[in-house]
Amino acid sequence: MSEKAQELFAAALEQERDIRFEAAQKTYQELVEHFPAHELAQQARGRLEDLEHLQQEKALYERIDENAKRVLTEIGMNIAESQPLMDLLMEADAIDFDNSTALWVPLKRDYLERCLEQVPRQMPLDPGPNTFGTGATPPFLKRPDSDDLRAAEREEYQEIVKVVAQNQDVVGIFSLPVAPSKRITGHEVAQIMEAGFEGLKMTATNKWADDEVAFLKDKDDWVDGTSLIVGLSPMNTMVGPFIRSARTGNNLLLLDLTIAGVTAPATPEGLLTQIHAQVLFMMVVAQTITPGILCMHGGIPGVVESGGDLSYSSPHQPLINTAMARLNTWITKFPSAQSGGSTSLLDDMELAVRESQLSRNTMRKYGTHIVRHAFGAMASLNFFSLEKFVADCEHERQALAKFRQASAQVGVLPMYLPQDHEVMEGIREIAEKGNPRNADHTLRNVEAFDDWERAIIEATRQKNPYPDIEDTVTIKL
Repeated sequence: MSEKAQELFAAALEQERDIRFEAAQKTYQELVEHFPAHELAQQARGRLEDLEHLQQEKALYERIDENAKRVLTEIGMNIAESQPLMDLLMEADAIDFDNSTALWVPLKRDYLERCLEQVPRQMPLDPGPNTFGTGATPPFLKRPDSDDLRAAEREEYQEIVKVVAQNQDVVGIFSLPVAPSKRITGHEVAQIMEAGFEGLKMTATNKWADDEVAFLKDKDDWVDGTSLIVGLSPMNTMVGPFIRSARTGNNLLLLDLTIAGVTAPATPEGLLTQIHAQVLFMMVVAQTITPGILCMHGGIPGVVESGGDLSYSSPHQPLINTAMARLNTWITKFPSAQSGGSTSLLDDMELAVRESQLSRNTMRKYGTHIVRHAFGAMASLNFFSLEKFVADCEHERQALAKFRQASAQVGVLPMYLPQDHEVMEGIREIAEKGNPRNADHTLRNVEAFDDWERAIIEATRQKNPYPDIEDTVTIKL
């Protein structure tokens, strides 16, 4: 009997981790019904409580996915002044010219769905879940005992690549770690990275020469980080490079760096909906150009602090980025990359390393895919520090050991993502007014992220399955 109870509990945990919440619920119920006095029955009852919240959360992500598609088909993207994008989509018969209520240029729903079906759901060199690495391409390299505001030189890149390769046991993605100086091109930096690091790598080719972009073509271990949309409108300087990368056939990391209350709604659901819509639009354009091209979902939501500045010390950053990752790992199945593990600090190395570790622990506890910016970044992604990178990697090894030991009996944890029943109205209002700060929807939701954080803290206070692992939530208990 004891063995059967253990089998049921193990099966239910596996079903949870496969995001088969209804199946897990039935398995836990069977365990409780047949073995009510077994010690695992009490744990199963706790899991049943969490599964109610998890099913609600999954339904919310399904709504976000649907509403993002509605943004593209009912509100549209403000691309009428971008002739290259208009020409592409008109030639493909992708635009719904019969829609008289859209604010801007709407897509046909059937065309949208066909393009999304073409997006590969598997990466050839996928490093797996909860993978952390470098990224953000900070403009400045932090040098020990120096306050210089300078990018990196060739010799410094060579040293960075050497050290990153020495830590490849924990580095899952090696994104361009810092901007290059004028004495070395991005293409030359990529060649140094190629020679020294065997795993997944990412760079941005928007400033490369035309004949250099093909360097990434047909390489499973490279992704081309590119962007196209901000505030439901195209960035004119990125249209050409985006189309060029897609025509070349490079693996694309579609980056969206939208900020709550600044370029999108101020609620978690509203922020995720707009970001998802913008990344889906990028996928449509990429698939229109090169059907079947690999597109990683790089929706990287940001949240400003009360002072109005983007702060990577804020606990809201790992929370909202993890929710974005869940949307993809649970619903769309698109390969995804998020942001986290960084800090707004610059001059206090010890505290900066600790803040980064707390952020990574939060993301691992709730589950992500590929997380950039996790190692070496400082000052809200403005600096890269090789000293901090090494310390981050060592702390990561220690955290991994703790999680492996603690996670065997822990299921999927709810995030209690709050609902916003006015998402579509809010996005339309923001589009009409041209600025989230002037929108009534924003003013009604100024406390949305703080309320969400308080809900997570309270739930963790009642039930903390990782009592020996600190993160951005538990330090506030």
